[in-house]
Amino acid sequence: MNPPNLLLLFTLSILTFSIFTSSSSSPSIYDILNSHGLPIGLFPKGITNFTINPSTGRFEVYLQQSCNAKFESNVRYDLNVSGTIRVGQLGELSGIAAQELFLWFPVKGIRVDIPSSGLIYFDVGVVFKQFSESSFESPRDCVGTEGRLAETDGLVLVDKLRAVQVDHSIL
Repeated sequence: MNPPNLLLLFTLSILTFSIFTSSSSSPSIYDILNSHGLPIGLFPKGITNFTINPSTGRFEVYLQQSCNAKFESNVRYDLNVSGTIRVGQLGELSGIAAQELFLWFPVKGIRVDIPSSGLIYFDVGVVFKQFSESSFESPRDCVGTEGRLAETDGLVLVDKLRAVQVDHSIL
């Protein structure tokens, strides 16, 4: 190929690349969830940024603030949520907790059946909590919480009661 043809090919390649990159926006975290067969409502509104490593599936989501969202039960999101994404599941999660009665349990993973059974499963360590997948069809509003989501094993309430008992015995 002669130099003028190479120059023309190079110029067209750059022009095509710049048009393509300027007209297409980066996918959102909701697009990424959808492309992995997961409902977009797994993350609330208020995401300020996210990162993902396409080769490992490792992601981190940044929210405006720690917050709670109401589904069939309450779900708490820390300021940062991280984990790995694969088709039909989020794993190695940190920064999400689900409420059962008065206790908060850290969510270690989330999965859906493919093809869909209409259920979504939250791994909270000792059991899988089942929810209707339809509850997670769209991102929820998230109401701010005070402080940072603590790593818990479901004993937070017991620890608080013990602290009150200690304070009470001093009196």
